[in-house]
Amino acid sequence: MSRLFKTIALSTAAAGLLATSALAEGFQRIEDESKFVNIIKDRELKRFGIRLQVDDSGKIVGRAFGQAVTGEWDWQNGFFCRDLYLGGKELDPDNCQLVEVRGNTVRFTSDMGQGDSANLRIE
Repeated sequence: MSRLFKTIALSTAAAGLLATSALAEGFQRIEDESKFVNIIKDRELKRFGIRLQVDDSGKIVGRAFGQAVTGEWDWQNGFFCRDLYLGGKELDPDNCQLVEVRGNTVRFTSDMGQGDSANLRIE
């Protein structure tokens, strides 16, 4: 998982450590790229100290804890796969993540759903 998303997860460790399943929490998996794009297009993803835009052209831009965030993403076999840079330093390259949504919250779970999770508000 990227250091950015690890930082996000650590900032709310209590939520990240809960063993409740995503289904029980009401999250729905997003497996289709077009559905994902419809959710994030022209929106901002936010969490304590983090503001990101993930656009439909495959770019990621924003800021996290005072540093620039850049990257690229694509959709592979039902997963959000991305390369991400924080302050110019590459973070956990080529990580494919499970994407789930509930209301105005999107959850990214690293390592194809087997790693750490980070919830971001969709605005």
